[in-house]
Amino acid sequence: MAGHSKWANIQHRKGRQDAARSKLFSKLAKEITVAAKMGDPDPDKNPRLRLAVKEAKAVSVPKDVIDRAIKKSLGGDSENYEEIRYEGYGPSGVAIIVEAMTDNRNRTASVVRSTFTKNGGNLGETGSVSFMFDRKGQVVYPASVGDADTVMMAAIEAGAEDVESNDESHVIWCADTDLNEVSTALEKQLGESETTKLVWRPSTTTELDLEGMQKLMKLMDALDDDDDVQNVTANFETSDEVMAQL
Repeated sequence: MAGHSKWANIQHRKGRQDAARSKLFSKLAKEITVAAKMGDPDPDKNPRLRLAVKEAKAVSVPKDVIDRAIKKSLGGDSENYEEIRYEGYGPSGVAIIVEAMTDNRNRTASVVRSTFTKNGGNLGETGSVSFMFDRKGQVVYPASVGDADTVMMAAIEAGAEDVESNDESHVIWCADTDLNEVSTALEKQLGESETTKLVWRPSTTTELDLEGMQKLMKLMDALDDDDDVQNVTANFETSDEVMAQL
């Protein structure tokens, strides 16, 4: 029985992982379609589309899915998505930014507000927490690409603002408007990155213990589970010990 129970658990976990992967692919495809529709369907002529395709490839989205998403933007029957940002507070006063892409503003607002309320948070007005974040470009390389000094020199030459290096990765930061140029310059020196995207970088953070992290993760997972939500960012920090327990 124990073996059967373990196998069932493994199957269940794999099913959840597959579902999460499918949902991620769907969200990335939506971003590609919107980026292509707003600009040129050629990634070389459309910086936003280029970054969207690059992010999709980084998590192994199949080429045919990417091509289909671009072609969808050319059709007159493709949905008209509206980009909306929601801001609010989670458990322990953690600031949260939710980026959504929706064809029904009322539906999305209702779901986001309800999700905050059900999970110990509250939705605020636009601007209520974004002042605690900076909009930045982020390029991540594995530590194996080179030592900290090598990556720092490459980043400086590429026009980046900052580099954070550890045993696992090099995180390179730049102005949001410079991301396309910086990432292109870095590719010439360091090769393909692991991820290249626009993010909200916290300028101030809230320290959380295990219980606080568990509550926050429940809220963030619930928000991210909504098909209309593209990204969820929070300004928390916690210890390595707490992360290990999670």
